[in-house]
Amino acid sequence: MPVCCVFTFSRLPLRTSGPTPHQYRDHFTSVRCFGFINMDKQLATVRIQFVAEVGEDVIRQLLDDFLKDGVLNDEEHESLVQENGTRMDQAGCLIKMVLDKGPGASEKLLSRLKERDVNLFNKLSLGSVSPESSPKLSEQEEKSDSSVLKTCTEQMKKDVLEKAGSIYITKEKSERKRLALLINNMKYKEDSLVRLGADKDEERMEKLLKDLDYEVVKRPNLTGQKMDEALEEFSKCEKHKDADSTFVVIMSHGEKDAIHGINHNAQNKDLFSIDKIYDHLKHCVYLCNKPKIIVIQACRGESSGTVSVMRGPEPEPEPYQDDSGPVQSEIKGNDFFVIMATTPGTKAIRHTESGSPFIQWFVETFNRYAYEDHIIGLFRKVMKKSENSNKQMACIEKLSTGKDFYLFPGL
Repeated sequence: MPVCCVFTFSRLPLRTSGPTPHQYRDHFTSVRCFGFINMDKQLATVRIQFVAEVGEDVIRQLLDDFLKDGVLNDEEHESLVQENGTRMDQAGCLIKMVLDKGPGASEKLLSRLKERDVNLFNKLSLGSVSPESSPKLSEQEEKSDSSVLKTCTEQMKKDVLEKAGSIYITKEKSERKRLALLINNMKYKEDSLVRLGADKDEERMEKLLKDLDYEVVKRPNLTGQKMDEALEEFSKCEKHKDADSTFVVIMSHGEKDAIHGINHNAQNKDLFSIDKIYDHLKHCVYLCNKPKIIVIQACRGESSGTVSVMRGPEPEPEPYQDDSGPVQSEIKGNDFFVIMATTPGTKAIRHTESGSPFIQWFVETFNRYAYEDHIIGLFRKVMKKSENSNKQMACIEKLSTGKDFYLFPGL
């Protein structure tokens, strides 16, 4: 690839606080070698399209990145957020500030945008950012898609508890017995409804729950009636007496207000009402005043067993299916934390080989952040992952508690 030398000069305004011109010169040397394109010109060329299309979450992430990178100082960050109320205003102000700071800051923006929203980066035809000059994420950020649960130390727990508000009591490991119910309907009577890839979801979720010190009760491939019986049996288990919480995870096809049993098809309705989950658990005396976390992977539209194709940068379609199903339910009871794979009326996709994006986001988020964040904070991080994916939007469906719950993995 031909290489040309581009001489860059800092255009930073003199400041009494924040990054100084020669901090930038130290970080971005006065003479740099780039592939083809001056970073300022490249960014200025796509300025209007960037402002029109960049998302709110990406703007927030870029602002946080720039604080860490030293591109913006606290005063600039606060001013940009407070004085620009709309997404487009914030995006316009951000790109203007970056351009005013010179090629080094422009390079940072382009590199960070590639990390935060590669689809927009590619759409803006920004493929000429030098990989050697891309700012590196921290070691923890690079491991954001972690498959290993990060554990909590006693000091971390102490620090969290000092800052926490109203929280549920987490029992000591030696004193508790945590139970989780995992229902995965994969093998349907009708061949066209078999949930390919759901075995990967089950493996990931089972490993996460075990790592979080839950004994996992697995009940695969159930009819609607059998799901009802499984929830009733689970809610009556005396082991909950020594628990500080419980998980119920259901992965299946479904429809509004119900999950499909394995005998379900167009002619035969085999349904399990979502409300029955809450009805069974709220009557468990051993789980009274204890957090009950419910996770449901299923569509929330009206169609059943249809195929949804997702297209990436490649022209070939990827093998995604949908899990047409659940719910808009009224929780009757307290201490429920409920997250669903998608919003009402929409489909939850599943890759036929690698499994559901929602389950992957859920497991990765808990692996990385559960040591320091509470359940609602973790749910919100899952939602952000889904929002940035442009595939589906996960949804915190119901909360019937004012308390936070920390898992403190490893303790």
